[in-house]
Amino acid sequence: MPTDHPSHAVADPAHNGHKTLGSRLHRFLVPVPKLEPPINPALLKREEERADAAQNRIADKITAFSGSMLFVYIHIIWFGCWIGFGVEKYPFGLLTMIVSLEAIFLSTFVMISQNRADARRQVIADQQWKTVQVEDKQNVELLDLSKQILSLTKEVRALAGPGDGAAPSPRSDGPR
Repeated sequence: MPTDHPSHAVADPAHNGHKTLGSRLHRFLVPVPKLEPPINPALLKREEERADAAQNRIADKITAFSGSMLFVYIHIIWFGCWIGFGVEKYPFGLLTMIVSLEAIFLSTFVMISQNRADARRQVIADQQWKTVQVEDKQNVELLDLSKQILSLTKEVRALAGPGDGAAPSPRSDGPR
C-alpha cells in the first residue's frame, strides 16, 4: 500500500543526505570548503585588482593546492611508489634533489601567501583608519553642537529671569 508519508519513501542517496562515493572522496581529499568572497568593499576591490594578473591567480591556485591534504596524500603515494618500486637505490639522491627543489618553490609560495595576507590586513587597517577619522570629525561636530545647545539653553534661562524658570510649587488642596 503506497503512502505519501516521508518515512515510507524509498531512500534516495542523492536526496536523503547520503553522499555518493564521489562526493565523500572529494570531501576527504578537499576537506576545507572554498571561502566566500570578502564582503568588505575595500577587500573586494583589492581582490579584483589582484586577480587581474595571471601570475597571481596561478600562485593562489598552487598555494591552495599545496596547503591541502590532497597534496600530502599525493606525496605519500609518490614517495611510497618511488621507494617501493625501487626507482633508485638508497640514499635516494634524485628524490632528495627533487624534494629539495620542491621545498624551495613551496617556501616561496608560502611567502607569497603571507605577503597577500599582509596586503589584505593593510587594506582593512587603512579602511578602519579612514572610518575612525570620519567618526572623529563627526564627534567634534557633535561636541560643537552640544556646546551651542548648552549656550542657547543658558541664554534662554537668563532671558527668562530669576524665579521664572523655577519649578512650580506643589499644590495644596487640603488634607487627603
